[in-house]
Amino acid sequence: MATLIRPPPIDQSQSEIENVLELTQLSDIDPDLFTNTRPLWHPPGARGIFGGAAIAQTLAAAQKTVDPEFTVHSMHCYFVLAGNSEIPLIYHVERVRSGKSYATRTVQARQRGKVIFTTTMSFVRQNSGGAKKVEHVVLMADVPGPEEDSDSEMHPSGHSPFQSQRLATENEDSDKPHTKKCRQWVKARGRISPAGGHEAHLSAIAYMSDSYFIGTVARVHKLWRYSSQRKSAAKSSIGEDVLKTLLEMDDAELKRQSVSDADIKRIQRIKNGEDPKKVADDVPEIGMMVSLDHTIYFHNPRTFRADEWIFTETETPWAGDGRGLVFQRMYTKDGTLIATCVQEGLIRLKQNDSKL
Repeated sequence: MATLIRPPPIDQSQSEIENVLELTQLSDIDPDLFTNTRPLWHPPGARGIFGGAAIAQTLAAAQKTVDPEFTVHSMHCYFVLAGNSEIPLIYHVERVRSGKSYATRTVQARQRGKVIFTTTMSFVRQNSGGAKKVEHVVLMADVPGPEEDSDSEMHPSGHSPFQSQRLATENEDSDKPHTKKCRQWVKARGRISPAGGHEAHLSAIAYMSDSYFIGTVARVHKLWRYSSQRKSAAKSSIGEDVLKTLLEMDDAELKRQSVSDADIKRIQRIKNGEDPKKVADDVPEIGMMVSLDHTIYFHNPRTFRADEWIFTETETPWAGDGRGLVFQRMYTKDGTLIATCVQEGLIRLKQNDSKL
């Protein structure tokens, strides 16, 4: 069963992302215990639930245990085991410290008694920095704005709780992967309710921050991400069934689905009759790609709306030893930096002479 308690009807006064991330407090057992109210999404080809859900729900749980004057400014997460979408998640918040200016919370997400995800967060009291401050910021790139009616998220129900639009990769044709920058616009669908407060907007960008994050490494190296054989689909970043769906789309729809230009060219070759295995053999193919950790530093945390367009830019300074590191910045449409994120992931290429 996907939830511990039967889910209530969808709350029409809330946005989709609020309903997706809704928590149930298990106060009869422990006021610091929470569980997912609704089933969690298992992306096609992934090893487990969408990582953004664990990031966002642990944040949501921790936010319920701090004074309203405190706001999260950083969270450091580790993905320990793949989450099973058929088993309820239990979130346990540990109140590590509650000081005058800062508070610390650790949250563990458990399934069947095992920790699958853990995070430590720090909260700061509003306006505790003093009247005089040290300030600087990296400016947002000059990029085309979002198209209001465009959408590019594949989801079993037809769409995800947020929209995204991929932009052209900067330095796409460079032979230096570390100089490339992958860009997209994202926003939560609908309107986040006033009752959700700033906490709902913070949880929403935490959820969206995991969108195509470690996949940046695959994009800048133009790796093939689609399994050509069902037997390897369980370990591929994206499985055979997704490839079949993409083969039915035209080029314009592929772009809306955030498929890279390099992959579109390969999909065109398969449409023209080439053997998918031969297409995959021409370039390195990902055998496994999963997130290991995820860090978010929140800036200006009460000055933005997650249901308005947010620009994200990712770049990778390093990859090696079966791992890759990616940096991400998130800006409001008017150029306000609202978050800086870091993720390291496991990235293994498919080996022709051995099994992963």
